[in-house]
Amino acid sequence: MSFRSIPIVALTMGDPTGVGPEIIAKAMSFESITCEAKMIVFGSPNVLQAAFQLVNSSKKILTIQTPEDLPSHYEDVVYCIPTGPQDWTFPIDASIQAKGGEAAYQSLVSATRFALDGRVDAIVTCPLHKVALKLAGHDWPGHTELLASLCGVEDHAMMLYLPPGPPRHGTEAGFGVVHVTLHMALREVFEHVNEANILEKIGLAQRVFERILRSMNIARSPRIAVAALNPHGGEGGRFGREEIDIIEPAVQRARQLGLDVVGPLPTDTLMPRAVDGAFDAVVAMYHDQGHIALKLLDMFDAVNITLGLPIVRTSVAHGTAHDIAWQNRAEASGMVQAIQTAVRLTGLASVGVG
Repeated sequence: MSFRSIPIVALTMGDPTGVGPEIIAKAMSFESITCEAKMIVFGSPNVLQAAFQLVNSSKKILTIQTPEDLPSHYEDVVYCIPTGPQDWTFPIDASIQAKGGEAAYQSLVSATRFALDGRVDAIVTCPLHKVALKLAGHDWPGHTELLASLCGVEDHAMMLYLPPGPPRHGTEAGFGVVHVTLHMALREVFEHVNEANILEKIGLAQRVFERILRSMNIARSPRIAVAALNPHGGEGGRFGREEIDIIEPAVQRARQLGLDVVGPLPTDTLMPRAVDGAFDAVVAMYHDQGHIALKLLDMFDAVNITLGLPIVRTSVAHGTAHDIAWQNRAEASGMVQAIQTAVRLTGLASVGVG
């Protein structure tokens, strides 16, 4: 089987002291995954081999140096480009430490550079731990901001995405939540909720769902709803004027540009409508407004997509889960969905993401 017509996907191991290696090993046991993309793991080959042994898989790990070292035909092995610390001892110490943060950082930087050079078609990232990252000397609030810096972009956003198929996963194209503000204290949100930021996130939601709809041969425009910030949509200004002075003008500007957008709508009634198929995407004003609602629906099938990058990047929507790491307890369905979604976004292959 030739791999020239299917994408090459870089899988970053994330923090090896967390569940990243395990969910990679479990995801790569799915034949539908290994047949739709050629994958390269970025991290420690020895850690990866230990993870496969943990999940009782006998797959062989082969070390390569560049994506060009991949064979042109199918081989039932796992390819790994070594990045970050390699001097791991076993069993892995599943604690938050600088070494894990450095490993996550180096795997992401290396994979991103290959993606920017067009040598891989997408990256799928396993979780990193923000404290471990800082202990290693890399003071970033998360993957999203670090990726934006590596790619040299300012307009970007996190979208949590539920692929279509299961009940309450939105429209036939799935359901996404894009965040106007992200990793910041709640008291800072009001400083960043402005008309320009909201309009930017509406535009990012529009573009990613145009891509998703096109990949699924669905001939319609994205349907987007914008959440209110205050309870009950502000009650006509009684609970705050952000809806009147900021959010509604942004929505009107988007409509003038020809986008199918409504809002601001109170989140408690908006989300049930969205998950039942009224909207493809919701633009939420702050992190927990979007995260809590979507993760209550289906945390382990949710996919994190970074919007606004010149590369395709997806991830699981959960963290490092150090409390269950290296115990063969991690759920890998989100990793499977993240890989399938990344393949779909490359436009190089058609896969089911349900």
